[in-house]
Amino acid sequence: MSTRQCRLGRRWATTVELLCTAFQSGPWGEDICGLDRATGKPKPMPLGHFFLAIDIEKLCPLDTFKKNSGEFLKALRESRKAPNGPGRIWTAGEPENDARVQRTEQGGMKVNVPLQKNMAALRESRPGLKEKYAKFPFES
Repeated sequence: MSTRQCRLGRRWATTVELLCTAFQSGPWGEDICGLDRATGKPKPMPLGHFFLAIDIEKLCPLDTFKKNSGEFLKALRESRKAPNGPGRIWTAGEPENDARVQRTEQGGMKVNVPLQKNMAALRESRPGLKEKYAKFPFES
């Protein structure tokens, strides 16, 4: 990673932390490190969140945004990797999407036996569920 990329990453991290704390007057820095520095024991992290919704089409056509975003993320994933790194550069949502695709290819999510029993009991106890879910995928 270049010095410029490191600076950009720190800038983005600073921006995110600023937005997550300033709008809610929340804690930041040492107050959210998860460790009591005096005792060395874990402490709760009272994290804040910031969400922003933008009407993309007020700024540029949606197709242009999607094309530009796709090209940017593709270039990011294809960046030169660290020789001792994990071998893949992940972008937001990729691990979750990969897991979803893998689960779908394997026939869906695994449901353990206790949860199967709970789901069946719930179906029996609520009006209309038996008709809607006559048979769950895990039932033979």
